[in-house]
Amino acid sequence: MNRKVKFAPNYIYHVYNRGVEKRDIFLVDADRWRFLQALLLFNREKSPFNLLWKLEREHQGKMNFRILKEFLERNSKQKAPLVRIMADCLMPNHYHLILEELQEGGITKFMHKLGTGYTMYFNKKYDRVGGLFQGTFKAVQVDTDEYLQNLLVYVNVINPGQLIEPNLKEEGVKDLEKVMQFARAYPWSTHQEYLGERDSPIIDKGVASTLFNTANEYEDFVHMVLLTNKVDTINHLLIEK
Repeated sequence: MNRKVKFAPNYIYHVYNRGVEKRDIFLVDADRWRFLQALLLFNREKSPFNLLWKLEREHQGKMNFRILKEFLERNSKQKAPLVRIMADCLMPNHYHLILEELQEGGITKFMHKLGTGYTMYFNKKYDRVGGLFQGTFKAVQVDTDEYLQNLLVYVNVINPGQLIEPNLKEEGVKDLEKVMQFARAYPWSTHQEYLGERDSPIIDKGVASTLFNTANEYEDFVHMVLLTNKVDTINHLLIEK
């Protein structure tokens, strides 16, 4: 594995990857839900592939976080998670995760199962063969609270915001209100969790829950980052579009 970062329990990492040749890896909402289901169900030592198929059969493409939570409560015994999933964002051709390793080797095991499982699903559904992702996932250690705060804004808001302001990262925000409204409505990031508007069974904020005293404080921080274009403090690890 050609990666400089060394994983260790109780440390936090920004983990990300994109489709091979920058191809889209999420074509419809059902693909995004499948990836989110995999985030939840693969986060254990033994992967319950049968639960993914059972979930798909029972709900036939109809999915939301309430259904996912209730299904898990009925069908899956509590297992010690490999990682803490603190935030996520799914974009058309890439994804971002903020993970804390909980078990020795947890991130490596989790990401292997996630990548393999989703690739098998995608290839079968779209009648293709070969790798789906651009090599091994990338990872950068998050070593300060300030870094984590700014990274949360990047993952939760700036990524979705680039769908309506493509140069948001490079040039700063043009229409703050428009970007904030879009990010708030975007269902494929954890911005709603940090605003206190949604309770996902996938997400455990961990230490991130101590960074902001209230949801309003988090939202004010997002405003500040966007208005001052402070995202350049983490530009060295941002994935290319």
